[in-house]
Amino acid sequence: MSPILENGRRTLDIEAEAIRHAEQRLDSAFEQAVALILAAQGRLVVTGMGKSGLIGRKIASTLASTGTPSFFMHPAEGSHGDLGMITAQDVVLAISSSGETDELVAILPLLQRLGIPLIAMVGRPDSTLGRRADRVLDISVAVEACPMNLAPTASTTVTLALGDAMAVALLEERGFTSEDFARFHPGGALGKQLLLRIDDLMHTGEGIPAVYRQAPMRDALLEMTAKRLGMTAVVDEDGRLEGIITDGDLRRALDHGIDLQQEPAGQAMTPNPLTINGEDLAARGLQLMEEKAINGLLVVDADRRVIGALNMHDFLRAGVL
Repeated sequence: MSPILENGRRTLDIEAEAIRHAEQRLDSAFEQAVALILAAQGRLVVTGMGKSGLIGRKIASTLASTGTPSFFMHPAEGSHGDLGMITAQDVVLAISSSGETDELVAILPLLQRLGIPLIAMVGRPDSTLGRRADRVLDISVAVEACPMNLAPTASTTVTLALGDAMAVALLEERGFTSEDFARFHPGGALGKQLLLRIDDLMHTGEGIPAVYRQAPMRDALLEMTAKRLGMTAVVDEDGRLEGIITDGDLRRALDHGIDLQQEPAGQAMTPNPLTINGEDLAARGLQLMEEKAINGLLVVDADRRVIGALNMHDFLRAGVL
């Protein structure tokens, strides 16, 4: 094994082991910290210096996007006016490996005067920050992944993982749903997957390819060519779905010697095809198509009447993929 690969694996192993130890240490203090945040009428204010601050920004971002109003406050800026961002209804989460970070210690008296609950993520629970906190979460590690045991590596990984654990516990307690998540992520492919519904993408009215069971196969071919979805629905006189004809069905019909000029469409159709509801999320339609390895879907109402159709290109155009 090369030294580079060996160092990479050693680092991952050290950090994975640090997370395992943190998991074993997790106790009622974690439950109490989550309860404090849930009971707060205000926001969760995350603060920390240096690498702890960078991890804190990510934790605040994750919390805010999963239903817990949260923001990051730089502790040095806090001493120069930004403490005005904090209200008596808030909870503060302070992160420090040593628990003695000067900028954090300097703002503790004000937090105490305002009666603001303080949760500390510290590597030394008996530190100044640990002693003054209402709840203490231990982020200590046996050794950093850095060969000199100096650069924050395993400790920042544990802190980040603990922040994720807190975010997940809070979203579960709040009953946070995928619809809630979508409201906070309206942009990009993720937002589109969570917000767009099938009826936002589907072709309707004259755009739906459809023929009757008794129609000649040539009519089905013309319909598929004109609507350019690679399929056509086969419906009865009331518009209820009876089957589907896809490009694959046409190839199979040819293999079986069916005369595409003379035989009725019902001869080549696949009966009882997979369908979807117009109110389903677009992401659900995409999942179905990928699972079943198909390129198109028909949309039906409660009476099995065809009300829409779409194919993989519609998902691509909408940016869902």
